[in-house]
Amino acid sequence: QVQLVESGGGLVQAGGSLRLSCAASGIQFRLLHMGWYRQPPGKQRELVANISRGGTTVYVDSVKGRFTISRDNAKNTVYLQMNNLKSEDTAVYYCHSGGTEYWGQGTQVTVSS
Repeated sequence: QVQLVESGGGLVQAGGSLRLSCAASGIQFRLLHMGWYRQPPGKQRELVANISRGGTTVYVDSVKGRFTISRDNAKNTVYLQMNNLKSEDTAVYYCHSGGTEYWGQGTQVTVSS
């Protein structure tokens, strides 16, 4: 069956870094656009970054210059490198395979100020 498993979340001080990973199985990973979304406490889920199957990337304005999305098709994994984290980045982060109904279980990122 399809699985998207996120890892790498945690508690970090403002200005710190984290790297999230999402390992996919049961899907043709290399053919899919992949995205990272987040849901802050009490707010709606929002797109953070997207990477096409060809490697084209798109970011929400609030993370441009701080976050980098990448993918390794050999490992069926998509990454989100997050630098210079801010308290407003606190959220549950999810990965999603574009054009499908599949989501990971989420990983909590908490940034303390």
